[in-house]
Amino acid sequence: MTSHRATGIAAGADVSGADVSPADADAVLAACRVLVALSAQSIAAVDDLVDVTQVRVLVIVASTEPVSLGVLAEAAQLHPSTASRLCDRMVGEDLLDRTDDPTNRRALSLRLTANGRRVVAAMVRHRRQAIMPMLRAMPAPRRKELVEALRAFADAGGEPPDRELWSMGWTTE
Repeated sequence: MTSHRATGIAAGADVSGADVSPADADAVLAACRVLVALSAQSIAAVDDLVDVTQVRVLVIVASTEPVSLGVLAEAAQLHPSTASRLCDRMVGEDLLDRTDDPTNRRALSLRLTANGRRVVAAMVRHRRQAIMPMLRAMPAPRRKELVEALRAFADAGGEPPDRELWSMGWTTE
């Protein structure tokens, strides 16, 4: 059952189809298009530094570091040998740091380098910089309503699994 903490709707309350029109859904879809476009633009803003697969690796490592190669491969849905080659390349590009795991000599630990952190931060900064003018353009009371509505919407929908967020370039730290 979906949690409705932030909405103020009692858990277990029947909210299915409660006066929801196709126009309501279309309005949400329009907002989703804007947000998805912002997300895609933030990834494009760093495409001179990294490709999309490297973005996925960076956000997984940023969200879970230190992370083993095996856990990274599974989270990124990559074959372990593909993940290993990709990490070798990213170590060479100074995006990842690879060290022996002190608790398991056969395993490697991966962490972001300062350059890797800068790439992730640039994506997040790009998103925030794109959203801020839109929020500023709204009257303060409407902005407050929007923030409350978005929190309720996110709560009603539930948080996507980390793996899905990472594949879209979202950190979960």
